[in-house]
Amino acid sequence: MKYLKLIFRNVGRNKLRSLLTALVTIVLVFVVTMVWSILWLLDLVTSEKSQNIQAMVTERWSIPSRMPYAYAEPLSRGGARSEGDLRPIDSMSWQFFIGTIDPGKMTRESMVFAIACEPEKILTMMEGLDNLPPDQREQLHKDVAELKDNRQGIIVGNNHLLNMKKRVGDRVTLHGLSITKGLDLEFDIVGVFPAGRYDTMAAFNRDYYVNALDAYPMKHNGQKHPWAERNLSLMVLKVPDSESFARLATQIENSPEFTSPAVRCETMASGISSMMEPFRDLIWGMRWLLAPACLATILLVIANAISISVRERRLEVAVLKVLGFRPYQVVILVLGESLLLGAGAGFLSAGLTYAGVNWGLGGISFPIGFLARFMIPTAALWWGPAVGGIAALLGSLPPAWSARNVKVAEVFSKVA
Repeated sequence: MKYLKLIFRNVGRNKLRSLLTALVTIVLVFVVTMVWSILWLLDLVTSEKSQNIQAMVTERWSIPSRMPYAYAEPLSRGGARSEGDLRPIDSMSWQFFIGTIDPGKMTRESMVFAIACEPEKILTMMEGLDNLPPDQREQLHKDVAELKDNRQGIIVGNNHLLNMKKRVGDRVTLHGLSITKGLDLEFDIVGVFPAGRYDTMAAFNRDYYVNALDAYPMKHNGQKHPWAERNLSLMVLKVPDSESFARLATQIENSPEFTSPAVRCETMASGISSMMEPFRDLIWGMRWLLAPACLATILLVIANAISISVRERRLEVAVLKVLGFRPYQVVILVLGESLLLGAGAGFLSAGLTYAGVNWGLGGISFPIGFLARFMIPTAALWWGPAVGGIAALLGSLPPAWSARNVKVAEVFSKVA
């Protein structure tokens, strides 16, 4: 208890220096928390799992992937043709639709990336949606039910809702771009994906998409849409473990049903990693340059502040030794002061960042690939004090050792 009193008293000796040191630590821990939150989600979506693995089947030699829609049914059973073949636990077909709300003004904000799929599979096959809080999951169930009943319904991400300046219940027309050029689809916005991973994605009923492709020749002198014959972009299949995935991948890629065009089967994590390849240098710089630079700066700032404090209090340290304080006790006092500043400022920074970003801003807007918004994970509440505390301890070791070696005779001789 006496140590704590002395530590708090020492921190309060020079309030301005302690405040500035804490502010610098708060700012730098904030930067580290933001960077690590982005890297945390990227690692999460690109890490291979050992259970409940999602396999992704795409066309082998084409980008974007274009498979015949006839592939959907045999792929949903994993290409199984006999009783001994492996069948996936669940499956979901993805048909890409890229549209814009304003064909005369092409911007990132005006574009919408949507998938046509089986509505009920949104709840079971889109990762992350099975771990929602009860209230969000209940709302998503209602939105999916509405999507099944209303073939022109669409569930959009938060970014799309803001960019379109629309609300749930409004109607919006999306004009096809690129591979879906010529398709103008009218949608009723029936719901919004929970904030986070699917802010830049939208989903609608695949029956509406198929019907729109079938109706296309009626408006274009009998000519089929270029995407009509091969409009299946990818299939997502779920298997229980990595051994089952290896067996399924071999089964699909060697199946004579999928040779024209040929397909490839990889894990969803591997596919996402490939999509992130253009951002490799940015992610590398965040991981190995920006975050370490912030940590080193915290260490130097705290080391400098504690060193100045120790030099100013050499006489006090000498008096403590005269009063019977052992060298290790002096070290504890110096390290404790540093730890209080570093860990305390780190915890405050992490708590404010978590509350401000998640509750105030609804996430970090930082588009990387299909990910547009990043939330601060709960783990950040211990990242902050850990970062501040460890940097403080490392930075205060030299000044603590200096205080330990203060010689009473030399100090009092100089005073005399």
